[in-house]
Amino acid sequence: MTQTSGELPIEEIVRRKVCGHLAAIYPDRDREEIARELLRAMRLDEDCQTPQSHRNLWDQTDMVVITYADTILSGDRRPLQALHHFLKEHFTMLINSVHILPFFPYSSDDGFAVIDYKQVDPALGDWNDILRISTDFHLMADLVINHCSSQHRWFVNFQEGKDPGRDYFLAVDPSENLSGVVRPRTTPLLRAVSDGDETRFVWCTFGHDQVDLDFRNPQVLLEMVDIVRLYLDMGVRIFRLDAVAFLWKKIGSRCINLEETHEIVRLLRTLIEHADPNAIIITETNIPNRENLSYFGNANEAHCIYNFSLPPLLVNSLVSGNCRHLKNWLMSMPPAQNGTTYFNFIASHDGIGLRPVEGLLSDDEQEALIQTMENFGGQISWRALDDGNRKPYEINISLFDALKGTTAGEDQWQLQRFTCAHAVMLALEGIPGFYLHSLVAGTNDCRRMAEHGHNRAINRRQWQEGDLNRKLADPDSHHGKVFRQLRHLIRVRRNQPAFHPNATQFTLHLGEQIFAFWRQSMDRRQSIFCLNNISDTPQTVLLSSINLIGTDKWKDLISGRHFEDMLGSVTLAPYQTLWITNQ
Repeated sequence: MTQTSGELPIEEIVRRKVCGHLAAIYPDRDREEIARELLRAMRLDEDCQTPQSHRNLWDQTDMVVITYADTILSGDRRPLQALHHFLKEHFTMLINSVHILPFFPYSSDDGFAVIDYKQVDPALGDWNDILRISTDFHLMADLVINHCSSQHRWFVNFQEGKDPGRDYFLAVDPSENLSGVVRPRTTPLLRAVSDGDETRFVWCTFGHDQVDLDFRNPQVLLEMVDIVRLYLDMGVRIFRLDAVAFLWKKIGSRCINLEETHEIVRLLRTLIEHADPNAIIITETNIPNRENLSYFGNANEAHCIYNFSLPPLLVNSLVSGNCRHLKNWLMSMPPAQNGTTYFNFIASHDGIGLRPVEGLLSDDEQEALIQTMENFGGQISWRALDDGNRKPYEINISLFDALKGTTAGEDQWQLQRFTCAHAVMLALEGIPGFYLHSLVAGTNDCRRMAEHGHNRAINRRQWQEGDLNRKLADPDSHHGKVFRQLRHLIRVRRNQPAFHPNATQFTLHLGEQIFAFWRQSMDRRQSIFCLNNISDTPQTVLLSSINLIGTDKWKDLISGRHFEDMLGSVTLAPYQTLWITNQ
């Protein structure tokens, strides 16, 4: 039976909501007709669910592994099957979600120049492999929404004047003033396309093989919604909206974070949550912190936003031995209201972004960080500025190598520093996301970077499953040591209500070498004081400075150590973490 709300059928309520979104996006179009097509594409005319407002779709057991489909290779299995086998062997009952980076046929950018959104790359497997993974893990997949490959059928048809695709892309007069357009790359914004009789210049935010789609044409939106429906049918529960901040273009504007872009996110939220109330949207917006926060909307846009400022600020703290900027940032972050939360990560398939620390780190501090990362084998990727100059955009380096020392050089604390970084991520408000290479302590892959010809390949190593398993089982290898310690931290986190992604969080002030914060469970029964020594020297903390209540019994969840003298002190070794709890 159709669900209802009040006197109106739920289908009618959703139709009106969709029309409201469309009125803001396409004020001069027939929104009733577009709404009918959208609802039909999502099958909401057949089965329309009622999502619960401000409901948390996650708890402290939710964690994500981020990986390419072909990170794990095995001679007798297809890559998706090998990945599934590896995940089940090592992460069952530990990590319940997996983000498989684009697994579609592609032409460049390791999957983000999609040739066909509706196929699984045959070199990786097929939709049955995806469905099998989705039965064992919550599946997160990319909706590469801003652009497609220049080899996509739509763009081929655009060049030939055929449908579908003839009017799916944005052609611009190169004499227009486009100097204010925000760019994440240094390549020219426009690509010349000639059919013999006419040359057109199409918009390419990320590069000439990744041609931007023109969402001013409602048919492009309909195509994307049809793809969303397919992904839901194939078991996708979490939608990562790739590069969504650049979606809408207006000549004369910065062409980023425009109101139409936000409205399209709100529309997708309405359609997806009424098709599956348990589905989640995450916006990938690698932009300054305040702009990033805007994608929460009023709990009506993204369920989760990436905490893009966390990786560079945390790495900076650990290599400088000073957490002042990290602490100031944490104090400035608003608590996510119920139904929304942060997606925390400290490493990914891309680099350590520098745009998210604009206004947080000074130019000199950024330069010191960049120099340190280059000393540890890192590379720098650049973006173009409107004055024709360029500026560092991201640091490309494996996180394990990024933390092999401090600004003073390499030292003996790499393993401890690396573990501390993950302990911080696990304890913060939000859902933690582990890049698979970090879970296994992968190092810089300079050979792959040279072979592929781009900096990001330095942190995209492929592993033979048997070889990696041997490294993880070896008690003397750094891979095995890190893996065991991170698995221990994950097990501990899963059982703590105070680590719920929406549990209370307050920043503590214990100096610039101790990064500390307090978490309290939503029922207020459990407190956890998270103390992290981010320096290479021991640090002593008075227990009275964190106000442990004398009537409670306190212990460190990581080591099992008990604290009975509330007027005493505790000394943290370099890069040690304590999770002091009353339960």
